[in-house]
Amino acid sequence: MSAKLLSPTRRELLAATAAAGAISLLPGMLGAAAAEASIRPFSVNFPQDQLDDLHRRVVATRWPDKEQVADTTQGVQLATMQQLVQHWANHDWRKVEARLNALPNFITEIDGLDIHFIHVRSKHENALPMVVTHGWPGSVIEQLKIVSPLTDPTAHGGTEADAFHLVIPSLPGYGFSGKPTEPGWIPSRIAKAWAVLMQRLGYTKYVAQGGDWGNAVTENMAVQQPAGLLGIHTNMPATVPAEINQSLAAGAPPAGLSADEVNAWNQLDFFNKNGLGYAIEMNNRPQTLYALVDSPVGLAAWMMDHDDRSQKMIARAFAGQSEGLSPDDVLDNVTLYWLTNTAISSARLYWDNAQHPAGGFFDPRGITIPVAVTAYPEEIYTAPRNWAEKAYPKLIHYNKAPKGGHFAAWEQPEFFVEEMRAAFRPLRQQI
Repeated sequence: MSAKLLSPTRRELLAATAAAGAISLLPGMLGAAAAEASIRPFSVNFPQDQLDDLHRRVVATRWPDKEQVADTTQGVQLATMQQLVQHWANHDWRKVEARLNALPNFITEIDGLDIHFIHVRSKHENALPMVVTHGWPGSVIEQLKIVSPLTDPTAHGGTEADAFHLVIPSLPGYGFSGKPTEPGWIPSRIAKAWAVLMQRLGYTKYVAQGGDWGNAVTENMAVQQPAGLLGIHTNMPATVPAEINQSLAAGAPPAGLSADEVNAWNQLDFFNKNGLGYAIEMNNRPQTLYALVDSPVGLAAWMMDHDDRSQKMIARAFAGQSEGLSPDDVLDNVTLYWLTNTAISSARLYWDNAQHPAGGFFDPRGITIPVAVTAYPEEIYTAPRNWAEKAYPKLIHYNKAPKGGHFAAWEQPEFFVEEMRAAFRPLRQQI
């Protein structure tokens, strides 16, 4: 990766941030305390020889035999991967670079590690600051579709009162952030780093949003309650009651569940039995995944098979159907993982987290600050309202989406934007 890292003064940096879609600066952002932190502008420009090497590897893929069954129970189907390769041969990564470089990108060191983030400030003075965190197999590319509608709402069917300032970091070991060289970068540590980041940017009151690992980070922020955090939103909430976990282990749902609870139980049961292959390997042996850094098609298949419903949706997209994600969307993200060589460094988050067990991924964490939830029908599980109310005593918003799955902002950006506006409306009076 070739990145342009500059070293302007703090005042010049913040002025540049404002000019690049940021218009106004927060009071005090140019103060002495903020000047102590080093934030460097960042841009993306991979050498052409790396793109040529990727193309060579893609077209030279060595294929396995076709699966033995007519469905996806053996994994991503051969026809899907061959359609992906046909599309990848003509994929234009430079367009992705242009989209990324059109936004203000920065690097800052926190707790000994370089953290990349996109920072777009709204032109509206009273915009609500929000840090948005992606998961695996995602990246900041997941959030690109929501940047303009959230920061410039008057151009996208909203009002000035709907405006957000957006901070979109890359998780450690993902994308353009640094790769940890020692264990310990678990969600609780990342949550603390995000609080430092928001403070460093001068935000004294803000909200946080996330799904997948982004939810784990965001909920850990809510548990830690750093100064200024007003509330959170999650599109993959941790709400599964202890008795539901016990019944899943026993293999039978308890009596008396509502229709929504039965649906959630069935989704969780299916995922536990059929959808954890990738997570088990990354929990236990992430360094063994050398094939993912040597074969781009191997990497793409591994990333596509995150969960059954997402995999089938992506397969339909490559088969020519109109879906929440396009083939280019998928390849933009896979190509980012390939060019940054983050297949294994991102997978280590699973191993690292497994060394510090703090309950199951979907177990309630005892959050007491305001929480908003959007439950998507094609997510790993669709959290029922009563589970959310029990997990989050200060539930300020709950809505069931009509469509969408694991990659909420990426798949259904229009609905996601409306949810962000509605979810945090009750907290805006505090800024």
